[in-house]
Amino acid sequence: MSGGDEEYVYDEESGEWLPASELAARQAAEGQVEVRDAVGNLLADGDAVTLIKDLDVKGAGQTLKQGTLIKSIRLTGDPQEIDCKYPGIKGLVLRAEFVRKR
Repeated sequence: MSGGDEEYVYDEESGEWLPASELAARQAAEGQVEVRDAVGNLLADGDAVTLIKDLDVKGAGQTLKQGTLIKSIRLTGDPQEIDCKYPGIKGLVLRAEFVRKR
């Protein structure tokens, strides 16, 4: 893999696969809800975040430890929730107040 590979995200509005940065720019232009992390940094689709506290994951019987890196988040349209992918946990949604942008 080359270092220039960018993750593509499915845009449900247009039905297209777009680079994560382009989709984030489109959503920002449309005045979408701003999502901010625990220290006030603006979050966007494709950002990597770190947990600021241990979190018990309901239904997974697992605890995500403080400092865990979550790569490539996706905004949900809710100002407090972000959609995340993590190995072994399907459909992980975290509250923005528990993460810090990398």
